[in-house]
Amino acid sequence: MRSIATIILLLLTALLYGCSSAPGGGGYYMDDGPHANPEVDLDSVPDAIPKAEPLSKRGNAPYKVFNKTYFPLRDASGYRERGIASWYGKKFHGNKTSSGETYDMYAMTAAHKSLPIPSYVRVRNLRNGESVIVRVNDRGPFLHNRLIDLSYAAAARLDIVKTGTGLVEVSAITVDQNREASMPKKERVTTPSFNGQDPRIYLQVGAFSQRDNAAKLYERLRHVTPEPVLLESDGANQGKVYKVRIGPIKTIEEVERLVQRITDLGIDDAIFVID
Repeated sequence: MRSIATIILLLLTALLYGCSSAPGGGGYYMDDGPHANPEVDLDSVPDAIPKAEPLSKRGNAPYKVFNKTYFPLRDASGYRERGIASWYGKKFHGNKTSSGETYDMYAMTAAHKSLPIPSYVRVRNLRNGESVIVRVNDRGPFLHNRLIDLSYAAAARLDIVKTGTGLVEVSAITVDQNREASMPKKERVTTPSFNGQDPRIYLQVGAFSQRDNAAKLYERLRHVTPEPVLLESDGANQGKVYKVRIGPIKTIEEVERLVQRITDLGIDDAIFVID
């Protein structure tokens, strides 16, 4: 499996070397990436077929990585989130996943920090509308603000292999115990979101019930970053929440550089938001 020791090794490698560039401009971690000659026709790899499965005996207990404890969900019903997808390839091909299964970079699978193992999700590329259905059977990713780590085959279908990362929406597929699948493959979405416009990326640095606290953070950030800083409010009266965001930000790379600058200021709970 991708043990805690293996995960830490990967993170340290990424921190030391950053992303490698493969011929053609692909981005992936040192010693990872695709095989020189793919073993299968990626266009022919089918989506995972959702089916009712019991929770794995492995990979569903709370765990800790870099002093942060994660509590996996017991039920994925209603889960939907937007964020950054990355992918992993030959470095882990043939190794054990957190579920104890063998990782196959040519199958439609994924790693997630908290979704149940196994569970099924639809992953949709927010820039081109392409989507795939994958089976979550591994834990990760733990670098930066990454939401999901896709198999090479899934990343290829979503067209994020060359860039190394992509903006995605992850939606859980709830499987009826009395049916083979609750979301037939024929319903696969291929129409772009946002009416063809690129999604807007923000870094939410804080959320407060008191406007004065939000204003203090707003003023602090306004003097240390050239990106636009916003102070917004949601809700009404006693339930109002004041949010401090930076953005919109053009690229994932800029987001990650900004996360590092914010972390250097002692703010380590910023979250990635896509509107």
